[in-house]
Amino acid sequence: MGKHIIEEASRCLQCKKPLCSKGCPISTPINEVIKLLLDGKTYEAGELLFNNNPLSVVCSLICPHENFCEGHCILGKKSSPIQISDIENYISGYYLEQIQQRKPEHENNGKKIAIVGSGPAGLTVAFILASKGFDVTIFESEDKIGGVLQYGIPDFRLPKSLLVKLKKMLERLGVKIRPNMVIGPIITLEDLLRDGYKAIFIGTGVWSPKPLRIKGETLGTVHYAINYLKNPNVYSLGKRVFVIGAGNVAMDVARTARRKGAEEVTVLYRRGEENMSATKYEYEYAKLDGVLFQFYTAPLEILDDGIRCVRTHLEEQDGSMRLVTEDGSEHFLEADTVFIAASQTPRDNLSGIEVGKTGLIITNEDGRTTREGVFASGDVVTGAKTVAEAVNLSKRSAQAIMDYVATLKE
Repeated sequence: MGKHIIEEASRCLQCKKPLCSKGCPISTPINEVIKLLLDGKTYEAGELLFNNNPLSVVCSLICPHENFCEGHCILGKKSSPIQISDIENYISGYYLEQIQQRKPEHENNGKKIAIVGSGPAGLTVAFILASKGFDVTIFESEDKIGGVLQYGIPDFRLPKSLLVKLKKMLERLGVKIRPNMVIGPIITLEDLLRDGYKAIFIGTGVWSPKPLRIKGETLGTVHYAINYLKNPNVYSLGKRVFVIGAGNVAMDVARTARRKGAEEVTVLYRRGEENMSATKYEYEYAKLDGVLFQFYTAPLEILDDGIRCVRTHLEEQDGSMRLVTEDGSEHFLEADTVFIAASQTPRDNLSGIEVGKTGLIITNEDGRTTREGVFASGDVVTGAKTVAEAVNLSKRSAQAIMDYVATLKE
């Protein structure tokens, strides 16, 4: 075990009412986990983490810990918070290695559950239901599992070897995986119910990029951020790159473009630094990677060789701050490639369930859709959120599915 992990774990005050757990969307029992670790019960600590969050090893790497557990650590008020993410990563990694050697304890109950999409939501439900003995089949539209974890987060943030381990663990639990299978156009929800699936869970995420609807968006030098992250190696970027948008996806694209050889990468944002939706952590790392930022600048038109822009500022109007453009501030920014990172919406593949105006699936608090036997959670319900938030909602959906199946007549 690394000295750093021991030192950090030993700093834990074992608070009776741990604020770190309250700050975690999944209420991870951090103090209990740390105590087990220090008592030499690393496997038991990993088991506790996994049972609370099947994607614990993933969250340890990509969660905005400064907003969640570490941001609520009592020690952070006077000094530095415990590096909970490092401790969680060590324990979860150890557990994944050890669990592969053990035989599953459950027996298959023969009740089939279909899971559409293998992103954070789908994986969470699959792990929970499979561990309870359900006969789970995952339908994944791509060739590998993981959804946004596989195709939306760069390797330097999340090693894809972890997803390989998670896949092996799913297979060990008896989960069947059908890759390259889009549910909707060919196989429908009706087909799944016809073939004996007792319930269907939808966790298809948000993969349709939101366009800016400005002139020049169809030009060959323009790309959507979420598409680029799927396979950056097939893109030719040139020397000067601009990224329009300031969320975490924009940061990932900008940092990836730098690693793929772009000499100058600039994030363009119509508001100020304090208004960015990207976490402070991702923003700071982007700057360390050499990414530049140009705030209070809005695109008007994209041209073959750059972007026509205008400067903006916030101005008080009718008691609230409004974004306004500055007269005479129009200018041109030379660019070889322009990325659009203005959020995403769900794909319109499924029918038979009710969706809202933005395409997000309508559910109750437990993930029940408007169609009996069909459940959903994660980004396809909430819009883009953190993995931890998707796991939290999906745990409730998994329980709702088990409750629902229990009411069905044999």
